[in-house]
Amino acid sequence: ACWEWLKSGWVFSCLTNGSSDFSSPWPDLTISCGSRAVPVALAVRGASAGLTRSIHVQNPTINPKQFDLVIAPAHDQLDGANVFQTHGAVGRATAERLVQEAAAWRDRLANFPRPRVMVLIGGSNGRYQLGPARAYAIGAALKTFAVANNLFLLVTPSRRTGVENLEQLRRGLDDAPATVWDMTGDNPYYGWLGSADGVIVTEDSVNMVTEACATGRPVYILPLDGKGSAKFHRFHRAMQAEGYTRPFKGQWEKWTY
Repeated sequence: ACWEWLKSGWVFSCLTNGSSDFSSPWPDLTISCGSRAVPVALAVRGASAGLTRSIHVQNPTINPKQFDLVIAPAHDQLDGANVFQTHGAVGRATAERLVQEAAAWRDRLANFPRPRVMVLIGGSNGRYQLGPARAYAIGAALKTFAVANNLFLLVTPSRRTGVENLEQLRRGLDDAPATVWDMTGDNPYYGWLGSADGVIVTEDSVNMVTEACATGRPVYILPLDGKGSAKFHRFHRAMQAEGYTRPFKGQWEKWTY
């Protein structure tokens, strides 16, 4: 039934008043991402009588032959002649961007000693859980890690971290050699990432882990509560096997990849 709706042009009616008109001339190429974009991309291809070439990023959850090219992470286990597999997610943390952002933040980081380790804190997502008790424990473990190894921590929460969890994380980090972004003002994410000598990332986000690995510096994976999923487990096993990441055990090691 869904595909009949597509053929009838139903998908175009889902667009808002601010959207561009869906009419000829059709584009030479569409680039879509995520399962929600699949119907629109295929509708454009159909309306163009196949003249519009199509690239889809991530697993489209339908036969990849519906597209000219699918770019999907290896842990999705999607195969096909037109499937290009990536290690992790396609992100925006290019080497060039990290250099530029690090330069932009150089003066604001001048008073923070090296080595600096950036800490990316995620949150609950249905596969993993982060609650106040776990957040406090993470903060305390990071404090011990920083003091024992003479490191300075650059800590960034995410929108999924939550106010109460962030408060408990700060309690655990009390008097630690660290700064925690307060979620206001300029976002330091890429500037800190480009300036860090290593990165610690909670295990709940493929995107955060992948972007951390764009630095080429040591990346430690910090466990959360929850069982994860088969896809997450495949991803983390592959990243460790390739030498990108190691489990966080409170030790400071340096390696390259």
